[in-house]
Amino acid sequence: MEKNTFSREKLEMNLLKDNIPNLVRKLALPAMVGMLFQTLYNIVDTFYAGKISPEALAALSKSFPIYFIIVATSIGVTVAGTSLIGNSIGEKNKENILNYFTHVIYFGVLISLLITLIGLNFSDKIFSLMVTTKEVTELGLQYTDIIFSGSILFILVVALNSLLHAEGDTKTYRNVLILSFFINLILNPILIFGLFFFPALGVKGIAISTIFSQSVAFFIILLKILKNPRIKEITNKFLIPKLFYFINIFFTSMPIVVSIFAYSITAAIVLAYIGQSGEYAVAGYGAGTRIEQVVLLPILGINTAIISIISQNFGAKNFERVKETYFTSIKYSFLIMIVSGIFLYILSDLIISFFSSDPIVIEFGSKYLKICAFILPAYPIFFLSNGLFMAIKKSENAMISNLFRNGFNPIMVFIFAKYINASFETFFWLWAGVNWIFSGIYLSILILYLKLRLEKTSAVVNPQP
Repeated sequence: MEKNTFSREKLEMNLLKDNIPNLVRKLALPAMVGMLFQTLYNIVDTFYAGKISPEALAALSKSFPIYFIIVATSIGVTVAGTSLIGNSIGEKNKENILNYFTHVIYFGVLISLLITLIGLNFSDKIFSLMVTTKEVTELGLQYTDIIFSGSILFILVVALNSLLHAEGDTKTYRNVLILSFFINLILNPILIFGLFFFPALGVKGIAISTIFSQSVAFFIILLKILKNPRIKEITNKFLIPKLFYFINIFFTSMPIVVSIFAYSITAAIVLAYIGQSGEYAVAGYGAGTRIEQVVLLPILGINTAIISIISQNFGAKNFERVKETYFTSIKYSFLIMIVSGIFLYILSDLIISFFSSDPIVIEFGSKYLKICAFILPAYPIFFLSNGLFMAIKKSENAMISNLFRNGFNPIMVFIFAKYINASFETFFWLWAGVNWIFSGIYLSILILYLKLRLEKTSAVVNPQP
């Protein structure tokens, strides 16, 4: 039997035997807190961009679809590492655990270099597609050029952390995100507006602060990993690149990268449409999406938890625990989103006024949040169903759902909205309706899949290299 000496967290929790609802709460809470500070991090950036000018706020909002290339890749790498390592832990296969970990690092380095090249050479073209003024484009490029230059830090952090998540340790990354938030909170005003010997860098200061905090996060995660007893078992044979592991990591991560990257297409489509209402409408929408990210944190935290739980149980062929984990997470998430939507609807005006005093920005941001409140309960089905597919190494299914929700669906809404000359509000009501229809269909498919296909699919064991 495998020794459970690799972390204190493992001694406290057994993902293969402990009560499922308790596990979901124990793993999700640290992840939620960490994501809260990660989102607060973005809110701080948005807040200070608004203090620079409405144009700077619009630039940061329009930078998001471009910056999301890094986000999508980071999620793909961490999900691939977590699911493949987690499955190997469930199978008690030490060779695969260590090989997958080293190869996730190699893969992260290679893909980050590709992302840097893409980001530095094509960002300006993406800004032009979103109907952006010259001033906003220049401000946006000041931000994205610096961020893409440091993309390797973002990806190495999550690649290293995939081992910790696979083991059920969500607290370390939480602590790193909390520290990063406070570093960013202190550095942002200093670098943006200047202090002592620091010059005023404006939007560049926001990006530099982000790169510095990511550097700190990298070194903290690296030190934690080096203390992990598993790492002490890595010998030269685990450092030799092997095609088998690269192929598995690629085909596990790339569907997630492609599908989540489709979200940047959604954001670009939305921004292109609402950009017709002016840059202040874009600024209001951008502020609203930051709040939406905060509200979705419990879902993302629960999703992180179920990937860890399901991946190990799938590897150990505990199929009933896989099903119980999924339905428990759906129940918790749906109730949380209903309550969150009520508060979001009531407080929408007050929330947006925190980011800007401009009445037009507040008006558009508040309109978006009120509609968003009605969409929220539909989101858990999408996120958690994708999480289940990722954990059982069926990420191609998650890719298909993402391409529909973040590719086909928004294009359809955009075309119809243009045809009827829809207003800002009508556009998002159309988007709300499409989200609910899609989530209903997706839930029906998942229930059928769990009943008819899960055990047959999970019976296939990965061939040894």
